[in-house]
Amino acid sequence: MTSLALGLLIPLMGTMLGSAFVFLMKGEMPERLQKSLHGFASGVMVAASVWSLLIPAMEMEEAKGAWSVLPASIGFVLGMGFLLLIDEITPHLHLGTAQPEGPRSKLSRTAMLALAVTIHNLPEGMAVGVVFAGVVQGTAGISLASAVAISIGIAIQNIPEGAIISMPMRAEGNSCCRSFVIGSLSGVVEPIGGLAVVLLASLLTPVLPYMLAFAAGAMFYVVIEELIPEASLGRHTNLCTIGFAIGFVLMMILDVVMG
Repeated sequence: MTSLALGLLIPLMGTMLGSAFVFLMKGEMPERLQKSLHGFASGVMVAASVWSLLIPAMEMEEAKGAWSVLPASIGFVLGMGFLLLIDEITPHLHLGTAQPEGPRSKLSRTAMLALAVTIHNLPEGMAVGVVFAGVVQGTAGISLASAVAISIGIAIQNIPEGAIISMPMRAEGNSCCRSFVIGSLSGVVEPIGGLAVVLLASLLTPVLPYMLAFAAGAMFYVVIEELIPEASLGRHTNLCTIGFAIGFVLMMILDVVMG
């Protein structure tokens, strides 16, 4: 039980650590650092999706032979579709843009920026919850070490996300404490979503392969729709590529060594 609680909270700790950058740096985050962190976060999420979610989803169905790829394919598409829907119905604002997305709203820029990051954090919380649900059920071939690895990997990529939300808020005139709190709160959805999935584990067993792939699809959506485009604009785009490689390899190593 202690391992489960810690595993669900580790990603939130990463967000809080990143949000604390607001106490250490003045003004906006340097463009070079932003590009590097976006790339790093993308690499971690892609590696986690492949090694910790899609591959286990197919391995659970390997008795079906060539058809083992079907649940993973369906879950992946549904995950991307779900995030697309959330993106469309939630008013939010992305870093570096002046035009909000989603339905019209009277929410402040700060609130909409926080909502954008919260949307990103939703699939990450689901991913942690579903791998721990697999551990609880013991039917997914996922070890506790592997589940902790994905939790640590997501926490690592949450560090730049926490900084990316708190630093612009500070630059817009919010106090350091307010910026830190809002940045940290954007990650609260992760342990809440993860715990909900774990509590429903007994009901999810028949569809666990679909859920693993669903979380992977949702994380891929965040990478393709948001992180990579934001990191590919303007100068220093090569730093995004380097950051992606480092994040991907680090998460792959964590999964293989700890799994």
